[in-house]
Amino acid sequence: MNKKDTPTNRTLPVIALLLMLVAFGCGKDKKEVIEAFTDPNEVPTIYSKDVSTLISDSGVTRYRVVAPDWYMYENSETPRWYFPRGIYLETFDDDYNVAAFLEGDTAIFYKSQRLWEIRGDVKMANTNDERFFTEQLFWSQDAKKIYSDTIIHIERGDRIIEGLGFESNQNMTQYKILKTTGIFPVEDMRRKDTISTNALDTLKQESAIKNIKK
Repeated sequence: MNKKDTPTNRTLPVIALLLMLVAFGCGKDKKEVIEAFTDPNEVPTIYSKDVSTLISDSGVTRYRVVAPDWYMYENSETPRWYFPRGIYLETFDDDYNVAAFLEGDTAIFYKSQRLWEIRGDVKMANTNDERFFTEQLFWSQDAKKIYSDTIIHIERGDRIIEGLGFESNQNMTQYKILKTTGIFPVEDMRRKDTISTNALDTLKQESAIKNIKK
């Protein structure tokens, strides 16, 4: 038999072809995996755990953020901060006193728009001891306005107000309900799930932030 026609020599091109196909297939899968993990919309540039930090606006300390998880997507087409397991926010007045607080189950801050979106069991309070409950709200830092088109429940000293949609300044001291659905005396209707004691205590105490320098 001619050396060129031996079974071993005939099988070599087939094996080489199979190896090329396997290599091509693996290369393709690897590329898809790498692209998936390097998608800036899906991979955070920074992750922080158990956060408690002060944040400035135009060089002035304006609010404090407390959150168990903080994901920053700085290289995304939509740069944003994401707080998947809840957030607590305090806002400060010009003298660094706590002006209002809000908390929710999930939060997103859209950096380009300077817009907060808070979702879930959203709770707010102001220095007038008024309490606000809703399912979703937006806070525009540029417009200095908080607004929502969902159900709103407000507890005041003498009454409880419910409605659909509201607008307010960012300290929640000047607000209006877009569509009022009910007004009730406090003794007739008191919401069972109240704001956390720590949050109310924070609002009633003098803020330690007074000593922070601009």
